[in-house]
Amino acid sequence: MTAPSRTAAGLASLFVPHGAPTFALQPGAAGAALAAMAARLPRPRAVVIVSAHWDTAVPTVGAATRFDTIHDFSGFPPALRALRYPATGCPELARSVAGAIEAAGLPVQLDTTRGLDHGAWVPLRLMYPDADVPVIALSIQSAGGPDQAWRLGRALSALQPGLLVIGSGNLTHNLRDWHAVSRSGTDTPAYVRGFAEWVAEKLSAGDTAALIDYRRRASDGVQAHPSEEHLLPLFVALGAAGDGARATRFHAGIDEHVLAMDAWSFTPALQGDTQ
Repeated sequence: MTAPSRTAAGLASLFVPHGAPTFALQPGAAGAALAAMAARLPRPRAVVIVSAHWDTAVPTVGAATRFDTIHDFSGFPPALRALRYPATGCPELARSVAGAIEAAGLPVQLDTTRGLDHGAWVPLRLMYPDADVPVIALSIQSAGGPDQAWRLGRALSALQPGLLVIGSGNLTHNLRDWHAVSRSGTDTPAYVRGFAEWVAEKLSAGDTAALIDYRRRASDGVQAHPSEEHLLPLFVALGAAGDGARATRFHAGIDEHVLAMDAWSFTPALQGDTQ
């Protein structure tokens, strides 16, 4: 697979997993895949990071000059709280992102104080460990569901070249099952692989309508996502690549028995390279 590269619409967009917070300490094969993808990509002017853990009523763009590292978890090894990701923001480009969202007819707000939650800084730390790429954070709106997330992504498709849109979530995320499997030590539930493969089939076929309607069309959709916030970044990344984008899975795997760690790139239709 050759690297997704620049087009008139910018870089390929990505959907990446952030797993449990311990992913930062034990990145394994998924972490290696994220690092390898970052090495293959042209260096972005900035990253627009869309985390499942920043959920707001209105699309909100993080326009801080420098982002604090938010440790938004508890009950994990103390070493996690010692980790920092000193990301630099870019308020000027953040305003451009907000302008693109507004131009698409969506409400938008700016936030100049919020830092990066673990859904943002964990994958960024694996992909750009030197924190030398400017970051723009963008919230999701779980109340709007997949269709609103996809429309938010479509707004980002109008951004100037060189901005890399990364949606950070997980293809499956059922914390009740995670606790149950952790206590019982049972095998990975069948729906974890089943839903990941259903998504792969629809992405490969370009069937966006089925994906947006996954809760009705995928037999495992509701069990894979009792709440939707961890899947919505996928729709933002997909929408950001525009119509006819080519979907490529660059990692598949399962962590913690119930977290599908699949990672996808979405290459805009104008892209001429072969993946």
